[in-house]
Amino acid sequence: MLIVRPVTPEDLPAPFRPLPIRAFNAIGRGLFRAGIRPFRLDEAAITALAARATGCDDFGDQSFRAGLRKLIESLEADARLNLFGRYFARRQLVELLCHRLTILDHRRRHPEVAEQRIEKPLFILGLPRTGTTLLYGLLAEDPANRAPLSWEVDDPCPPAETATYQSDPRIELTEKRFEQLRQLAPSFQAIHPIGALMPQECIVLSASEFMSVRFEMCFDVGSYQAWLLEQDMTSAYRFHRTFLQHMQSRHKRERWVLKSPGHLGPIDTLFDEYPDAMVVQTHRDPARVIPSVSSLELSMRQVASDEVDPFRLGRQQLFVWSTLLEQGMAARRRHPERESRILDLHMQQIVGDPVGCVRLVYDHFDLELRREVEERMHAFVAAHPKEEHGVHRYGLGAFGLDSESIADVFKGYSEHYGVEPEPFDEIQDRGTSIL
Repeated sequence: MLIVRPVTPEDLPAPFRPLPIRAFNAIGRGLFRAGIRPFRLDEAAITALAARATGCDDFGDQSFRAGLRKLIESLEADARLNLFGRYFARRQLVELLCHRLTILDHRRRHPEVAEQRIEKPLFILGLPRTGTTLLYGLLAEDPANRAPLSWEVDDPCPPAETATYQSDPRIELTEKRFEQLRQLAPSFQAIHPIGALMPQECIVLSASEFMSVRFEMCFDVGSYQAWLLEQDMTSAYRFHRTFLQHMQSRHKRERWVLKSPGHLGPIDTLFDEYPDAMVVQTHRDPARVIPSVSSLELSMRQVASDEVDPFRLGRQQLFVWSTLLEQGMAARRRHPERESRILDLHMQQIVGDPVGCVRLVYDHFDLELRREVEERMHAFVAAHPKEEHGVHRYGLGAFGLDSESIADVFKGYSEHYGVEPEPFDEIQDRGTSIL
């Protein structure tokens, strides 16, 4: 049932914390009062941990260090981490460095990996909550397409092999980790479903270069994100290609299908790295997107902090996504010759006729959509009904937002792409995890 009164931060659900985590954080508060900060967030300590864990010490191009330093600085200055948050942040940084070390080490031992060709990758980009997950899942149903699965991104070495792609023991290990995350943030699954065998967004592929919007999903790293929006992303896309070559080396299909809202701004750099890329950009009323993505990030940030400010979070989302959109629009204006390689779709089209939108994609890029593949896609839609994982409720007021202000910030975007405002209750709406 929809509530029709103004929502406030007090209406937001309190973060769920298992008893061991609550006890762990209670110990942390005592340590913090004594001036002790366990789980050091320090570049030298974190890189040493990764080297010790992998037995490798060659990080390759040192370009990753600028992002790592800025991220660590922002975690300490902005994120207001509890004790578990410090552990969680350090674990993520070490794991990403381990991925970097092991991928580069494998490449040195198998130099033929560098010869892998990434041809005509299909990228889905758009604001979060605009139908990208549904479209991504459908495209992944085509055996000609290769979408990176969560388990192989989470544990990339050695590369996945065709013979064991659906039975690799790392699948079970990754699923156990996701189950831990579901327990820490139970509402997250209703907003954005996760699973070891589900396609993973490729924001993770550039995270080991420490230039990715991934980090602001988990932590308040406002100063890092502001810095990131001003960076040349060339090194991030270079490592993105390295990661794809690694995964493709033992399990190849006709083309990659990839997705990330982070591609919106640096679309020029994407085309510089992948000149033959095919791009689908999705669109939706930002007044619906911003509170929805704010709600998603709130559920994640509350895992690592007891002091998440919903109003600050709302302002950050307005800034990040309006900036990325403006950067992307400017890039598209500079290169009208690329427009034939970009297809614009609106969320209402995707949700209203999912398989029909896939046909539009295949027709636009002159790809073959076989009858049996289309049948698989219809079965996928039937197997994933709206609200499959529960109802996602979110509102504007809880994040200090109102529809008029959002419309004003995104006016140029909405007018340029013909984005129509969607009906929205005063404070709350029913979202769906499949977007």
